[in-house]
Amino acid sequence: MRVWSRLRCQARAWQAGRTEWKAERDRWKAEHERFVAAQQAARKTGRAPDVDHPGPPPTGFALLPWLLMGMGAFSNLLQGKTPNPLIGGLGLLTFNSLYIYVTFRSFDRERREAVSTRVALGLMGLLTTGLALGYGGNWLMFFPLLGLATGAALRGPWLGRTGLLLAGYAGAISGVHDGSDAVNIAYGTFLSSMVTAAILGLSEAVRELRAAREELARRAVEKERLRFSRDLHDLLGHTLSVIVVKSEAARRLAARDMDAALGQITDIESVGRQALTEIREAVTGYREGSLATELTRARSALSAASVEPVIRQSGTPLAPQTEALLGWVVREAVTNVVRHSDASRCEITIESGAEQARLAVTDNGTGEPVSRPREGIGGTGLKGLTERLAAAGGSLTAGPSPRGGFSVTAELPVESAEFADVVATAPRAC
Repeated sequence: MRVWSRLRCQARAWQAGRTEWKAERDRWKAEHERFVAAQQAARKTGRAPDVDHPGPPPTGFALLPWLLMGMGAFSNLLQGKTPNPLIGGLGLLTFNSLYIYVTFRSFDRERREAVSTRVALGLMGLLTTGLALGYGGNWLMFFPLLGLATGAALRGPWLGRTGLLLAGYAGAISGVHDGSDAVNIAYGTFLSSMVTAAILGLSEAVRELRAAREELARRAVEKERLRFSRDLHDLLGHTLSVIVVKSEAARRLAARDMDAALGQITDIESVGRQALTEIREAVTGYREGSLATELTRARSALSAASVEPVIRQSGTPLAPQTEALLGWVVREAVTNVVRHSDASRCEITIESGAEQARLAVTDNGTGEPVSRPREGIGGTGLKGLTERLAAAGGSLTAGPSPRGGFSVTAELPVESAEFADVVATAPRAC
């Protein structure tokens, strides 16, 4: 049963490796087709192609044509010039099989560094030595093929020493039969191992860099999508809440105080125009909040909702990036007060010191957490703010206040080099 289990594990591993190899091959084919199309377009326009060459295909098929170097030995077998042709034929078949096995495994790092690959490479060395000592002549060309397989399978700091030792060994064995070819065989063995390792190593590095570039591009798109959705939620959630509150105030005032109602309607128009501007800025990534502006809007929105605003600010002036993040907190917290709290009083306290800035927004409402609001309104805003502040080294806490009502508290370090990336994650247009 254990043997059967191991066989099944090996079969699954082989199937997974085959699937991965097919995916890598398909990616290479797609990149090669893009390169060919870009090259054809470049010929028509007279410009250089804007797509890099994908390099050799990441499979052992790229190294199979080099087996033609053994055609001389195969020809000797067919012409009957090789003594003991059965042994020679078996040696040739075994060498080719080991060569194919090693080279195909050399394009996967885990299989390349496996013990079985090293053992197969060692068997190739022993077989090449036996064939070279037994036959000489064209059979000595197996040493450059051995060097090619060595360069494909052994990549790293020991490759240079291994290539030199293998070249010296090939030259010594070749000198036993024909001293005049010893230098050529040694040189061909060293060159094939070094050049193969260099080409395949660079090709693998290019593929890894291309994959990393695609991953970075994908993450940049996700980051920009998150920024836009977060900004859009914060902008529209607050703005629409203010419009609803002021519309209700205008409806209540219209019957007894038309001038006051017209003032609320004017505010609605101003808020709507400002919302359009902010949405355009959010789309292009230009928007940077102002704490003073958000406090003014908060006072207006709270007053329109019949909530008494109490704003206290003390301490040293804040950096623009810090103000921008705290402005987002004020906007979201006041929106939640207006929409969910049923409060009659809201206190906004800002304290800034030498190392830390603290903002607290507290109301005397029901104290119901906004993470479980009524009518399906989720706590997306506070979640997004928590992520923003955490990325800038700060924190955000929200929950029922011990004195009743609900409290939102934000703490930020006064100076942080990451603030600029957190406030505006999209690149500015030139």
